[in-house]
Amino acid sequence: MISNDTLWAALEATWPPASRERFGPFIWRDGAGGGQRVSAASVVAPVSEIDLDRMEARFEAAGRDPLFQVRDNSAAFDRLLAERGYDVVDPTVLMLSSTDRLPMEVPDKVYTSWPPVAVQREIWTEGGIDAARVAVMERASCAKTSLLARLGDAPAGAGFVAVSNRIAVVHALEVNVSARRHGVARAMLALAAYWAREQDATHLALQVTQANTAAIALYSSLGMKAVGQYPYRKRSSSPRET
Repeated sequence: MISNDTLWAALEATWPPASRERFGPFIWRDGAGGGQRVSAASVVAPVSEIDLDRMEARFEAAGRDPLFQVRDNSAAFDRLLAERGYDVVDPTVLMLSSTDRLPMEVPDKVYTSWPPVAVQREIWTEGGIDAARVAVMERASCAKTSLLARLGDAPAGAGFVAVSNRIAVVHALEVNVSARRHGVARAMLALAAYWAREQDATHLALQVTQANTAAIALYSSLGMKAVGQYPYRKRSSSPRET
């Protein structure tokens, strides 16, 4: 059984912020433009109104809008943010499977390599995974590789997978629009599972937004199960009515 703490540690080790530090009851992260996951603060202890004031001031001093990742067992903090006018953004599901429950055979025309080649970067860019997010992959200091899939003779998909504490985590899985519904994502996940077993990983994990129901259905069909969820919270663009 994988504990929440172990899973969260693997998620962060395989997709690391540029820097992180303890700040009162929070973990402060600087993602260097790499997206919400590496830029959001999270809590590790009970939070008071004064603690939140200080955290908001730290964001302001850094020239950033406050952003919080609300993990399990943070209900009181979540209520505090709601009272201050923070909206829920991108509710996300954590999915996990033991590697021996995932496909054992690797389909044709899927490959691993590190560093990623130019065509993978092009696929990521088209899907909104920019250079700052590729820099997140480059920062990961654990065993890692990139995934490349072809449909026919054309590049069709790219992804990234890394291992920490025997948990392989898939990130940045992107399929060209023209190649969707042709089994490309399924093939890349099969390759990720194969590579994970080669690294002696016992589990494969990923994060997916709740709104991406097609991806959740695919991952579930492969034997992955939802083991947790979290939203982000950020300030409303306009004051709430009272």
